[in-house]
Amino acid sequence: MAKIRYLAAAAMLAWALGFLVFAVTLPRPAGDIATDAVIVPTGGAGRIAQGLDVVDAGLAPKLLVTGVDPEVTPGEFAAEFEVDQATMDCCVTLGFRAVDTRTNATETADWVAANRIGSLRLVTTDWHMARAAGELDRTLPASVVVVRDAVRSEPSLASLFLEYHKLIASFVASAFGY
Repeated sequence: MAKIRYLAAAAMLAWALGFLVFAVTLPRPAGDIATDAVIVPTGGAGRIAQGLDVVDAGLAPKLLVTGVDPEVTPGEFAAEFEVDQATMDCCVTLGFRAVDTRTNATETADWVAANRIGSLRLVTTDWHMARAAGELDRTLPASVVVVRDAVRSEPSLASLFLEYHKLIASFVASAFGY
């Protein structure tokens, strides 16, 4: 019985330390690193704007916005984010297949292969970066370089708590081949 208590205490300590590290080491913006493309999963404030800023700055010539609602038209997207038609035509791809972080990675991997992308900048919210990058790392070929470009936020403790558990679930699922 003492052994079970010890293991339970050790597990709780590992969980608490893991959460603390997760919460205090949220990633930052990447800066002026050029890549072949920028990938933006929908879902968080500032993500798409930051991805478009990367394209506008000439740091990536192509942008995939993955997880776009199928009811959104390219015209509506362009109007919402003030993207001119020339940029939409040359540089922006809207991905409509993804519905969650895992399928964002699948949609991204398919697009990366079709476009022969060797490096990409992942733009997502700081609290979402670990899970999104982990899913990409498991889905993309090892030869594809992923630059993490976090959108800074001020997440609540509840949001961090939820995302930390989703991150754990993602790692466990991948460990068992799901």
